[in-house]
Amino acid sequence: MTSDVAAHSSPRSHAADPALMAALAVAIIAAATLAGAWFFQLVLDIRPCPLCLEQRYAYYLALPLGLVVAFAASRGAPRQIALAGLAILALAALANAGLGGYHAGVEWQFWQGPTDCSGPVVDLGSAGTLLQRLDSVKVIRCDEVQWRFLGLSLAGYNVLISLAMAVMAVWGIVSAKRAELRRVGKGA
Repeated sequence: MTSDVAAHSSPRSHAADPALMAALAVAIIAAATLAGAWFFQLVLDIRPCPLCLEQRYAYYLALPLGLVVAFAASRGAPRQIALAGLAILALAALANAGLGGYHAGVEWQFWQGPTDCSGPVVDLGSAGTLLQRLDSVKVIRCDEVQWRFLGLSLAGYNVLISLAMAVMAVWGIVSAKRAELRRVGKGA
């Protein structure tokens, strides 16, 4: 076994691999956020609106992708694969921060939200079925905050969490590139 192979397979090098650490951090943050969302929904009975559900998509992507990127980085996959995975994680997190900001703006009445969860109810059906429909359909409004802590709604916290994930992924990219430049500089 060469010293280069031994250096890349030691536990110490895994702990120092920024791509691995960033991917694991993003996966852990995504898992904790999803667990929190499901706790609010299933235990505290705070029902998500359609925008809340859309904001979960980025976490459903980030959890498995973060684990795959971490696994690939730990197994010595080409650095470009790990960096591409981190870039996708960063872009998904930034897009989700934008969606969360949009949702928070809808809650603060800065702008109109989607008509399916914040606009007027247009189609109530026939008069005979109106009472049945009102009993069976409960629209969770996107423009009404169900829970706040320290002045922020869950959409506001989603912005902060998504930005933290994006920062972590970008840190992983930048740090991995710097480490690669240091390795190349030492080898020259």
